[in-house]
Amino acid sequence: MLHATDNTTLALQAQLEQAFALRLVQLPGSTQAIREAGCGPAIVLLHGIGSGAASWLQVAVQLSASARVIAWDAPGYGQSSPLPMPAPKAMDYARRLLQLLDALQIERCVLVGHSLGALTAAALASSAAQRLSRLVLLSPARGYGDPARAAQAAEVRSKRLQALEQLGIANIASQRSAHMLSAAASAEARAWVQWNMARLVPQGYRQAIELLCGDDLLRYADLGMPCQVFCGAADSITPPLDCQALADRLGAPFELIAGAGHASPIEQPEAVATLLAQTLDASLTGTAL
Repeated sequence: MLHATDNTTLALQAQLEQAFALRLVQLPGSTQAIREAGCGPAIVLLHGIGSGAASWLQVAVQLSASARVIAWDAPGYGQSSPLPMPAPKAMDYARRLLQLLDALQIERCVLVGHSLGALTAAALASSAAQRLSRLVLLSPARGYGDPARAAQAAEVRSKRLQALEQLGIANIASQRSAHMLSAAASAEARAWVQWNMARLVPQGYRQAIELLCGDDLLRYADLGMPCQVFCGAADSITPPLDCQALADRLGAPFELIAGAGHASPIEQPEAVATLLAQTLDASLTGTAL
């Protein structure tokens, strides 16, 4: 017998394949999985450590009427080839992303990094600023790569790897997914967060843990383009005060997303899409943020 959550995810999966279809892009020495919809100015969406391209579904549906929306499954996620090194840094992910932009013939885009995806986004912004018109960081994870945070890095790495070995992906998803959302999140949002998290690939997840624990977003603080930082008002994973402090270090404006926890693209997709549409408009007109 199907539960209500099963019916919910089945409906979302059907919408996903119709409105935000999977595409495999062959790159030099690797395969990169993306989801794509719409046409117009390009906006590229990078997910966090416990998610995937499908997490952007409802945001993509709303943006695709006026933009070319591309979300990747990060290296080692979904059907994307993992990176060759066991402990990649943000610049390693950024090099793959640059290859993808070249393959898709995207000369310039708005780049959005959610959570751990913010590290990759900042790395690309600092190294290839000419390819980006705007940078948006949603609930950015700073990372623990600063030597002053070595003890925290060791603890986070140990806990996450231990959970992977002892619980497995499915149990991690069932236990951790609720923490990604506010207490008021809908059943549909809870089901979709868990569905996405349950599709993690162990090798890619291990590499992402190494990125989280071995790199620091502030290494890439010389961005060279307009940047905005947003955070869910009820985010308990990258709390508003931490995101505000990071925005201050980057010299970027900061804004809260009402009614959202960490997974704001799933919990409040209309609000996120509205903010990103405004950023797209600003990128085309040169309007100040």
